[in-house]
Amino acid sequence: MQNVQNFRNYYEILGVPKDATNEEIKKVFRRLARQYHPDLNPGNKEAEEKFKDINEAYEILSDQTKRAQYDEYSSHWKKGFWGKQTARAKSWSDNRRGTGDVDYDQFSDFNTFIDQVLGRRKERNGKNTPPPPSSPPRDPFRPGTTRTAYTISSRSSRRDVEAKLTLPLEKAYQGGLERIRLEDGRSLEIDMPAGMVTGQTIRLREQGLGGGDLYLKIAVSPHPFFKLEGYDVAIQVPITPSEAALGIPVEVPTLDGWVKMNIPPGVKSGQRLRLANKGYPDEQGKRGDQLVEIQIVVPKNLSPEERELYEKLNQIETYNPRDDLPV
Repeated sequence: MQNVQNFRNYYEILGVPKDATNEEIKKVFRRLARQYHPDLNPGNKEAEEKFKDINEAYEILSDQTKRAQYDEYSSHWKKGFWGKQTARAKSWSDNRRGTGDVDYDQFSDFNTFIDQVLGRRKERNGKNTPPPPSSPPRDPFRPGTTRTAYTISSRSSRRDVEAKLTLPLEKAYQGGLERIRLEDGRSLEIDMPAGMVTGQTIRLREQGLGGGDLYLKIAVSPHPFFKLEGYDVAIQVPITPSEAALGIPVEVPTLDGWVKMNIPPGVKSGQRLRLANKGYPDEQGKRGDQLVEIQIVVPKNLSPEERELYEKLNQIETYNPRDDLPV
């Protein structure tokens, strides 16, 4: 007869029904992880133990294969099958791909079963084997809820976590200190590099689960004015007909602030001018250019003096833009 006194009902620990969906389990876990997180309950041993149980329950129930193995084990425990003849699988490793038939009587107790499912090795004295000295120390207080997707090695308690971080273009360009709040309730202040781009990954050592790493996948939000074209930055700048005709210098915005740009006399609407080295930086720090598309805008409301000048100009101007029509 096995010792099953240490059996833990993970559904009761999380407070979810046995048929709960993965999304329901995830939602409840996030709430409980924030409620019992040690950072929010300093010195509270009861909250600390509750937090560990919550993380273990989520680690099992959030994984389809582990959850199926746990459910089958639970059914044997409830029916009192321990010590009886049960069908044997060829090997445990074969059954990690599915539930299959497993001789659950091979496990001395519930902890032994869970250690096998989670890939935790044990020494002969029954204690969990600590990670090698060269490995970062395990931190049991960091649940894997900051991810949008993650992969976990079944042979290690260290888990790398991936999360998505969306930034406005100006912040992605400037970098610097940024405070983010993770889904498990933790708040981190990060020194972000300058010139981040969509798809870039930033590694934060030992900020994942159990001393693993946290990988932030960067997404840069589209800007209403600045448009990225590779490492060039494209904008549209309106100018007046007189500025276009006379080539009057105008101020234009860049990611670094406003700069004065020379306008060539007779510039056309839609023509692109280039501001060298005012674009976005690449991996080596070399910057692209800013491409300024000219938009000639005709005033709608003229003052009496402006109207008089336009009428005089109309009388004396010699240029006729319709002379080049191909008819």
